[in-house]
Amino acid sequence: MILGIESSCDESALALLDPNRGILGEWISSQVSLHAEYGGVVPDLASREHLGNFGPLLKEASLQQDLSLVEKIVVTSGPGLAGCLAMGLAVANALSAAWNVPVYAANHLRAHAHSVFLPLFEGSPQSFDTNLSESLPHLSLIVSGGNTILARIDEDRSLTLIGQTVDDAAGEALDKGAKLLGLGYPGGPKLERIASGGDAACFDFPRALLNKASLDFSFSGLKTSLRYTLDKMSEDEVAKTLPDLCASYQEAVIDVLIRKTAKAMGEHPYRSLGLSGGVSNNSILRNRFETLATESKVSCFLANRQHTGDNAGMIAFSHLFEGKDGATERIDIRPGLTIEAIA
Repeated sequence: MILGIESSCDESALALLDPNRGILGEWISSQVSLHAEYGGVVPDLASREHLGNFGPLLKEASLQQDLSLVEKIVVTSGPGLAGCLAMGLAVANALSAAWNVPVYAANHLRAHAHSVFLPLFEGSPQSFDTNLSESLPHLSLIVSGGNTILARIDEDRSLTLIGQTVDDAAGEALDKGAKLLGLGYPGGPKLERIASGGDAACFDFPRALLNKASLDFSFSGLKTSLRYTLDKMSEDEVAKTLPDLCASYQEAVIDVLIRKTAKAMGEHPYRSLGLSGGVSNNSILRNRFETLATESKVSCFLANRQHTGDNAGMIAFSHLFEGKDGATERIDIRPGLTIEAIA
């Protein structure tokens, strides 16, 4: 049994994974309502909440599953907020000492990339390796509040970064755009709901770097364009056209994501596409991504909605996916860890 622990930002999460049966249970405590008052995650508050959350989560997990069967612990070591990571790492190291089991580090971003294959694994753990080999090489798009990344997963399951944001991430752009529109936090889901009743072609917001050879992304100019647009409008005009503003702004983000992914598809032979990260919960993005996969005649893997945000299920599975050894007696906090680094 593998116990996964995740605490990179504002979600305290545990998961128990059986390599022969799949995920047996997941337990999570969210802090969204706490941070909504401040318009974003407050690191000190987030780490304090983790301190109080993991005890009850472990108790709940122990009532539902036999944790004495845990053979290894896998914990997020980065990237993330240092104080928040410290809480998860402290729990992992303490349990490791108490239970006399090894503890392993997991890279949060790599886990997102791997999470799209969780449904394939849970469908048939015994034949997972064979089924996975038919889907590699794989093109992964990770879209979250802090990251926008294109990566290739090759036949040996190694991961290569091929594109990333040079400034704001897509999720950050959506949240900041929502804040400019007065929608509050978390803004992305609220913006999506309002956009469903708007005209995505009403406002022509910029799409950065589309004509560049690079596969990198840029969304800071989009946010600036929205601010300039709002400065020219009265409060009544904004209120009347709010659905159109939301739809047009969201379309600018999604259009760039899809077109950059399509460009990457043309530069290397892939057998499958994968979409993960918190923003991958966006229904329009998911539909466009599936359409791109169909048009490209490759398989499409979407992370299950419960595994798009920060979660421990993907942390435990990532360790299994990579087949890593290297347990340590103590894992250090590594908040700046990149997707390419193997913790």
